[in-house]
Amino acid sequence: MRILFVHQNFPGQYRHLAPQLAADRRNQVFCITKRKDAALPRITRVIYEPRRSPAPSTHDHLVKFEEAVLHGRAVASVAMQLKKKGFAPDIICAHSGWGESLYLKDVYPDVPLLNYCEFYFHAFGGPAHFDPIQPITLDSLFRIRTRNIVNLLSLESCDWGVCPTRWQHAQHPAEFRDKISVIHDGIDTRLCAPASDARVKLPSGMTLTRKDDVVTYVARNLETVRGFPTFMRAAAELCRRRANCHVLVVGGDEVSYGPSLPEGQTYRENMLAEVTIDPDRVHFLGKVPYATYIRILQISSAHVYLTVPFVLSWSMLEAMSAGCLVIGSDTPPVTEVIEEGRNGLLVDFFDPVAVVDRVEEVLDHPDRMADMRRRARETVVERYSLTKCLPAQLKLIEDQITGRRPDADRALPTRARNPHQL
Repeated sequence: MRILFVHQNFPGQYRHLAPQLAADRRNQVFCITKRKDAALPRITRVIYEPRRSPAPSTHDHLVKFEEAVLHGRAVASVAMQLKKKGFAPDIICAHSGWGESLYLKDVYPDVPLLNYCEFYFHAFGGPAHFDPIQPITLDSLFRIRTRNIVNLLSLESCDWGVCPTRWQHAQHPAEFRDKISVIHDGIDTRLCAPASDARVKLPSGMTLTRKDDVVTYVARNLETVRGFPTFMRAAAELCRRRANCHVLVVGGDEVSYGPSLPEGQTYRENMLAEVTIDPDRVHFLGKVPYATYIRILQISSAHVYLTVPFVLSWSMLEAMSAGCLVIGSDTPPVTEVIEEGRNGLLVDFFDPVAVVDRVEEVLDHPDRMADMRRRARETVVERYSLTKCLPAQLKLIEDQITGRRPDADRALPTRARNPHQL
């Protein structure tokens, strides 16, 4: 097969699928991306750059759309060059969120386009207006409706789509859901596994193990969408209640999602100005190597994962796979995975005291929580492991290439029924 991946931060969501396809020497794998590092074996990388940024005069509701058009045109230009050189893919796998796939069907009209459909925005029920203090204005409603221009164009033009969770799938317009399969990107459950002998050496020289009381928090960046303010208020209270507890915070100071702060400010610095913590016990580790990140999960006594209703982070599933006791926000799609008291614990996203209460519940009763940790890992192994997700992804690609219509609802198992429920 000849496969073309398109993702500005490749491999991104294709971090398992692309290497799997490239490992088969019968396949020819190309990627179009803005990312100039992270080369992968047997994948030919082609870099694109938009010619300019959106114009200052562009209406603020249309800035993201103009940016998407610029990305789409740049990708289309690179794809045309590949076509002139004789590269004709059997399938194109593209993330549609940044507009990169907008014009690919015009370049390759007869090639199946499989879009990664990550998120469709709504004024209510998603991240927008989730915070009760967030003002609801006509301007904010108009902005959110306009934001879906790229999503709608991409849904219309693609041959099929794939989405990682059922809740994210349900956010898309009903008329398009039948052409979107639900298949998670997949978790490497062999790598993300419990390890009783795991050790983490901190920059201070201190070493922590499973014998210590360790509370962990992980996000790509420390920001409001992932509940960082709530977590920091909880960390301050935790310092007051638990004299021997250490808190490990992994994440950068940029903003991946949600509102940015004024130039030069970070949410970490703002929260440190608001709350009082023990700097000897709350450790900000920044962005760490993946192997270090896994060891951090492996020594975790309680792992806090908070999110507004939005895209589900890989880190929550990786934490569960590593045997963490996850204290998650009672928000979708977290609740698609975590069942209260069965494979994790749920808290109000905005309630730092509730977070601390649940952390203490875990720290005070480690033996009682052992079964919950085991069931957390079983959940990921049974529903989100690479052994389940990769074959489903490969089957979907095969269906597209051969012209078979996939079953949009086939890939991701529904939550197992509680045997005590009727």
